[in-house]
Amino acid sequence: MQIIRNRLMVNHIPRFGFKYMSDSTFLNEEHLQIQKAALDFSKEKMLPYSAEWDKKHHFPKDVLRELAAMGFSTIYVKQESGGVGLDRLTASVIFEALSYGDVTTTAYLTIQNMCAYMVDQFGNEEQKKTWIPRFSTFDAFASYCLTEPNSGSDSKNMKTFAKKDGNDYVINGSKCFISGGSVSDVYLLMCKTSEKDVSCIIVEKGTPGLSFGKLEDKMGWNASPTSMVLFDNVRVPQSNLLGKEGNGFKMAMSALDGGRINIASCSLGGASFAFDLSKDYLHDRKQFGQPLASFQGLQFKFADMATNLVTSRLIVRQAAQMIDNNHPDKTLYSAMAKRYATDSCFNVANEALQLHGGYGYLSEYQIERIVRDLRVHQILEGTNEIMKVIISRNLLK
Repeated sequence: MQIIRNRLMVNHIPRFGFKYMSDSTFLNEEHLQIQKAALDFSKEKMLPYSAEWDKKHHFPKDVLRELAAMGFSTIYVKQESGGVGLDRLTASVIFEALSYGDVTTTAYLTIQNMCAYMVDQFGNEEQKKTWIPRFSTFDAFASYCLTEPNSGSDSKNMKTFAKKDGNDYVINGSKCFISGGSVSDVYLLMCKTSEKDVSCIIVEKGTPGLSFGKLEDKMGWNASPTSMVLFDNVRVPQSNLLGKEGNGFKMAMSALDGGRINIASCSLGGASFAFDLSKDYLHDRKQFGQPLASFQGLQFKFADMATNLVTSRLIVRQAAQMIDNNHPDKTLYSAMAKRYATDSCFNVANEALQLHGGYGYLSEYQIERIVRDLRVHQILEGTNEIMKVIISRNLLK
């Protein structure tokens, strides 16, 4: 019994390996080399500390800066803009591997990448020169502000408004559930600039009138701060407008296609770790004189978990390639991948908890943290119910 407890403790790395994530479908040799580098970092610099980060609500800025030094903060930002210039498929592979060690930290890393992508894709040369070098090193931490207290998926009805006043915008309103809220140095704000138009404006921390709500006490994602972001007559120059006025909704949707793949990839990494822990447990734990792995009922459950992981990975990678190729159905497949993978991976983690019995429920072990962290993936980047709306509308139009 003691050997089982030792292997379940928070610093345990599954000894049976990383079989399913090394699936080379869609991947070339460069992908596999990058995956190995990300996974090695994840096991060495993230996994041994993830439980402590969760318990103490610690935001590991130092680790994020180490990831930036590997090029992982501007993965799909163009090289000429100061990024790494890789594709969405490579980003998915990286985020999956890093999430094996810590889901929450990796999820914040995806937000940094999304903000850098938006500046690269829609910003002018001055904005690119100002922000992308700082994003690439985590000299500046970034947050994406879309959701409001009374406007989640219905983003066209947001209330935050930026009114022109001379050469400035004066912003009033609030955003909620913002990852990095109060900690980030810059906020990419989606707001109304007319009754119909949504625009994106860059707001720096420290701007008068910008404030933050309390840090939210969450079920999971405890290693990443979340708060409301409040705008009370916040004045910024019109030069802080990202892209064209009125193009904000289009920009948000463009970013969300990739964001959905990113968060699905994080789900894959966390669920893969839970799966590997379960492999160890089924071999080590004995009942009625034989290991749990010998019981057919548990074998069937384990087979379903493996199948769900593999099928999730395939659809996520397919959708990532469709974004890379600007396929006309990229939004459809991104929604499918996000819905399927986040649901399936949460179920894999939840089944892993069940397989571990009472051990899985104890906070000093690792499984329950993964379940808590993966649950929110079914909500953010558009709820999975909204994913079904997107899917059906695309298929029925």
